Amino acid sequence: MNDSTVERTVTKIDAGQVSEVHDTMAVEEPCEIHLSGEAVAVTMRTPGNDLELAAGFLFTEGIVGAQDVATVNHCGNTVVGRGEEFHPENIVEVRLIPGRKPRRDVRRHFFASSSCGICGKASIEAIHVNTAMAADGPSISAAILTTMMDQLKPRQNVFAATGGLHAAAIFNVAGELLVVREDVGRHNAVDKAIGYALIEECLPLDANVLIVSGRTSFEIVQKALVAQIPIVASVSAASSLAVEFAAQSNMTLVGFLRDSKMNVYAGAERVIGK
Repeated sequence: MNDSTVERTVTKIDAGQVSEVHDTMAVEEPCEIHLSGEAVAVTMRTPGNDLELAAGFLFTEGIVGAQDVATVNHCGNTVVGRGEEFHPENIVEVRLIPGRKPRRDVRRHFFASSSCGICGKASIEAIHVNTAMAADGPSISAAILTTMMDQLKPRQNVFAATGGLHAAAIFNVAGELLVVREDVGRHNAVDKAIGYALIEECLPLDANVLIVSGRTSFEIVQKALVAQIPIVASVSAASSLAVEFAAQSNMTLVGFLRDSKMNVYAGAERVIGK
């Protein structure tokens, strides 16, 4: 057991047989994100890789640029506010390079649930004003694309223990893994992976692929576009808005990536050997 999991005693009913058993569960706790001393967001997440989560969240929400961040650290003091006590391990402070300012108004506090992320985003047109469309290329072999899901599955360690987490992974088009991150929220897993790339100065990711373990929503595709990831693939379905946004953004969107099968919803020209 670690900070990402907790054990609870549960009542198990199996074919009418009742027993008390220990169950390993994924942890869900609030993380408060501060930007240069100001609390700007609270997101419900699975503890772990919180610095990456904060950096990735602020970047993919258009609040900071890839070159704006100076430091990302846990706060050293307990903070009490809005009737809740936030312990230092649940508060992340992001500091900008001197002279840099947030790229959008952060006076309105964000709240993100683990299930749906930030609600009430602007229109697709407004997002495209602030985010460049994906560049043409690169291409990727369908065979290599299918191996990425195979590489992701054995690295979902907390999911294997709990059955309760989503995963996001970033690969290059040769099928080489850059990072895998897990979280109770799909969008958080993506923010952690992209936050890793930001902190490690790997952005933009314009020759990379984002793989997610669940379905693909509009928000997942939008976050990938901010990082300039041209190809997004998932093990399950894509929503209609995700497909529309990917097509309008010159992105490739793949769903039901299982075994040697896949549905290419947008940008099929990038996939070789269809």
